[in-house]
This record gives sequence, structure tokens and C-alpha cells, in this order.
Amino acid sequence: MSELAIYPLSNEHKMLRDAARDFAKNEIAPVAAEFDESGEFPHKTVKKMGEMGFMGIEVPEDYGGAGMDTLAYVLALEEICKADAAHGVIMSVNNSLYCYGILKFGTEAQKKKFITPVASGKSIGAYSLTEPMSGSDAATMKSRAVRDGDFYVLNGRKSWVTSGPIADYFVVFMMTEPEKKQKGISAFLVEGNTPGLVRGKKEPKLGIRASATSELIFEDCRIPAENLLGAEGEGFKIAMTVLDAGRIGIAAQALGIAEAAYEAARQYAGQREAFGQPIGAFQGTGFKIADMKTRIEAARLLTYNAALKKERAKTTGERFSQEAAMAKLFASETAMYVSHAAVQIHGGMGYSRELPVERYFRDAKITEIYEGTSEIQRLVISRAELGLK
Repeated sequence: MSELAIYPLSNEHKMLRDAARDFAKNEIAPVAAEFDESGEFPHKTVKKMGEMGFMGIEVPEDYGGAGMDTLAYVLALEEICKADAAHGVIMSVNNSLYCYGILKFGTEAQKKKFITPVASGKSIGAYSLTEPMSGSDAATMKSRAVRDGDFYVLNGRKSWVTSGPIADYFVVFMMTEPEKKQKGISAFLVEGNTPGLVRGKKEPKLGIRASATSELIFEDCRIPAENLLGAEGEGFKIAMTVLDAGRIGIAAQALGIAEAAYEAARQYAGQREAFGQPIGAFQGTGFKIADMKTRIEAARLLTYNAALKKERAKTTGERFSQEAAMAKLFASETAMYVSHAAVQIHGGMGYSRELPVERYFRDAKITEIYEGTSEIQRLVISRAELGLK
């Protein structure tokens, strides 16, 4: 990894990065292939991540977190994802999609009840927005929440919920006033053991296979009215605000995948010989190495810049949507480019499951899809530049 000359890391940042790197190398890397093969959730290593403070890095210590900044979160997540992106997305959802939204929009009572066990690593949090027929266009969701005295009754089906099969707490988005479309969406905090909440089928995925993903089915699920996050009708705003933070996490995840794939390709290009010399000496391979490295460093700058903008926004209240979108777009497409090139440089061995390169390639693809596809990121960026809504 290159050090950034324009923003030297503090000693605290370096210590956290090095701790995450050592943990990833010693605890995650040795079991990553095993969990990718089985598709089982890595309870043991995730629990250790919580004990290390990785599951609530930006959460204040009063709520069980580490009380560090956004760059610290990105640095740690990047290192975890070099070893295994599945562990990384579990960490990312906990930090960005779950804790961040409650910290920003929740009441004091909600923060203590729903953040503290998750940020401390004792429990797992999840975020549920997508539905079978509602992805990028969240305003078309069919799930409903109806007020009934001191309760809300939730009905509907959610899909592609990361950590869905095992999460203890959920941030869930449902329609309270369908006629208002996106202005009729509200956000709710739901405990995993609430009657009427059913975990659906576990999704058989191409990559990040150790991160459990499933449907959630709500069948007359009654939750206290005090579990409303923010005000009625603020759900869409909350969802989009949280996704801005989440996209920085996915950019860090993609950066970690790209770095792992690059390092494998760089080493192989220096060791594998053909026609009497290392394959890296041939221009066709050497130029790939040059392009891979350059894209990674550009992705790093965009990702770290977005992290710094988000940290500044805690004081100024400014938006960081465009910076987050640019970071996710470029880093995710870099992860795909670099992992594809890494497989090509390895030749037949890149296609073998004996090496982790094919796993990097499979894991990279999802970074272009979840938390807003590359097409959605381009919409966000272009509309911001053109002054369109």
C-alpha cells in the first residue's frame, strides 16, 4: 500500500490499520476459502472483529463504539477486505447502513437500545430497503406499515438483506402513506425475535458467499410506535442519507479486493517464467500491472477523499453524496478491472480454486451492484454536475 503524501496518516490511523491488517492476515485469511466454499456465516471471526472494535468504529464510546473517524473506518475495512470481502461487507453494513442511520436520526433511547449491542460486537445489525420488485426505484415498494394505537403493524416482503438470516436488529423501510410515493416511506427499528418476522430463503450467491443474505417476510409484525426512526414520511431521506455513507464503505471494500488481486498478480508476474524470463517482463503483462496499480491509487484517493468529506460533514452538515458516488463507482469498477486482469495474468491457475484469485474476481462483481449500481452512481454524479434533481 502507498502512503498518501497529500494526507499523511496519523499515528492513531496507522495503529488501527496495522491492527486490522494483522487480524485479517492471521484470523480471516486462513479460513476465507473454507467459508467461501461452505457459505456458512463466520460467527467466530465476526465475534472477534467485534471484540477488536471493528463493528462500530465511528460510533461514540458512550454507545459501545470505538469513537474514531471515517478515515479510520475506511482503513480498517480495506484491510479486512484484502483477506475476505464477505467479512468486510458484514462489517460495512454494521457500521454504515445500520449504526450510522440510527446515530444521525435516532432518539437517545433508540441509540442506547439499538446501537450499543451492535457497535460493541455482541449483536449483528442489518438494513432492509430492497424488495422483489423495488430496487433502484425505492418509491415503488409494496411493504406497508399501519399505525394501530401504540403500535405499527408491518406487512410485506424484503429481499437481498445482508446478514438477514442471523441479524439481531434491523432498520426496515416501509410505506406508511403509499399515495405520497417516496414521501410516504418511513423507517422502523425491528428486533429480530419479533413475532411476525420470518427469515426467508438464504440466497445462493456468486461471491461474498460467507455473508448470509436472505429475504425477510413481515406477517402482521407488531412493533412499538416508539421504534419509528425519525418522523413518518422521512424514510426515503434516511435511506438515501445512509446509502451515501454505505457507498464509502463499498468503495473501501472494492479497494481492498483490488489490492489483494493486484498483489497476487504482481507476485505471480515476477515469479512465473515463459520463454526464459518472468512474464512481467513482457509488455502485455507489464502494462497490465501498470494500469492496475494506477487505477488502485486513483481509487484510493477518491475513497479517502469521500471519507474525509463525510467526517467534515459531521460538523458542517454538508452533503457528500457526489464524493461517495464517485468513490464507489470508480473503486468498484477498478476492483472488477484489476481482478479480471489478475485472473488473466495467472492464466489457467487464475481459473483454479486452488488460488484465491478467482474468489477476488467473483467477490468484486457485487461492488458494482449493491448500495446503488454503477448506473445509479453515474446518475447521482451527472445530476449533481448538471444541477438536476
